[in-house]
Amino acid sequence: MIKKMLNVLTGQKQEERKADLYRNLIRHEAKIGGQLFGAVPANVRREFFCLDEHTWVWHEEWVDQSGQTQTRMTRYDVRPDSILKAQDGHYSPISLQEAENLLAAAEIYEQRVVKELYSFA
Repeated sequence: MIKKMLNVLTGQKQEERKADLYRNLIRHEAKIGGQLFGAVPANVRREFFCLDEHTWVWHEEWVDQSGQTQTRMTRYDVRPDSILKAQDGHYSPISLQEAENLLAAAEIYEQRVVKELYSFA
């Protein structure tokens, strides 16, 4: 009985460690991605990352002139026949130019993430 309980606890801890590792890797990837478009200004948090095989996320936070924190999140849902952009609760298909820009950003992102994060593994 104790052995069974230890196996359950060990399994849970291992799953928690995997989840923590995944979150930390995504955070680091997002930071690398946020730097793809130039230096990130002071007091700005910018992230760009691949959430899963069909979803890309652009997230930016900054403090405006009145001292209020502003947030903008754009999610790109890649589908077999189109790419939808979700922003402020609204979905819309993206233009060919925006799709080409997203593809270029995704390619640079992949190169940088592999070089800066996963080349050591």
